[in-house]
Formats: sequence, structure tokens, C-alpha cells
Amino acid sequence: MTTVASIMTGTVEFVDAGESLAVAARRMRDMDVGALPVRGPDNRLAGIVTDRDIVVKAVAADLDPNVCTVRALVETEPICVDANSDVEEAAARMAEHQIRRLPVVEGDQLVGMVTQADIARAMPDRAGQVVHDVSMETPPGQAQEQTPQTQM
Repeated sequence: MTTVASIMTGTVEFVDAGESLAVAARRMRDMDVGALPVRGPDNRLAGIVTDRDIVVKAVAADLDPNVCTVRALVETEPICVDANSDVEEAAARMAEHQIRRLPVVEGDQLVGMVTQADIARAMPDRAGQVVHDVSMETPPGQAQEQTPQTQM
């Protein structure tokens, strides 16, 4: 069994929920990453903010990234995976939630991040299927809704 801990990136930097989107964007640029875990006021993982979140949910909605905080974009409980979980479980979780990055935890502590690319490299014989499943319009096992939904 290949564990998530064996393929994850262990060095992870947070952005605080109260920081501006501009600060988060600069940190992503400087680190050359597309997402950052968000630390809440209790020093626990509050969610993830992505470069796409900043563009689609804030800039495109005419929110000022120098004023708007990261907290404004973090809407749900973070989807995580345990460090000792099998890579297959992480792939299934990504497909189920249509996400390309997962925070990795041990207990209630963030210990790393695992990406779709990490999983594809760990499972080369299934890399195409992993990318397909994560990128599907409708997650496996869920019925597609009949009416289009708009977000925002």
C-alpha cells in the first residue's frame, strides 16, 4: 500500500483567514503554487484558497483584492485526507469532490498537501483515469442535475 504521506509535499505554508487576497496571491506567486491552506483564528485549517478562487470569486465580481480577506472566499469545511491513508482513497476523495489538491492531516494538524499530479505519478497505470475522474463534470456515482446551476 502506498500511503499519502509517502507522496505528499511536506512543506506547506498557510495564509491567515484575515489576510487580504492580494497577500495570498503574492504568496502563491512567490511560492509558485496555485493554492494555499487557510489558517483560521484558532490556528487550525479553515479551508483552501486557490488562484482560481481569487480570480473568479473576487476579481471578476469587482471585489478589491487589497481589501477583501481570504475568509470571504472560504465557504466550506476543508476536505482532507489522513497521512496514513492509501493513495487510492485520496484519488477517490478528489474525484468525489472534484478537487485537484487535498490537505494532508495527522489528527488535527496539517502535515502536507497532495495534488492530482502526485497521485498520477504514484499510480502511473491509472494516471489517465485519475485525471478523468477529478475533471469529470459529474462525479462518479452522482446523478447529474437537470437544471443548470450558477455559482455566486
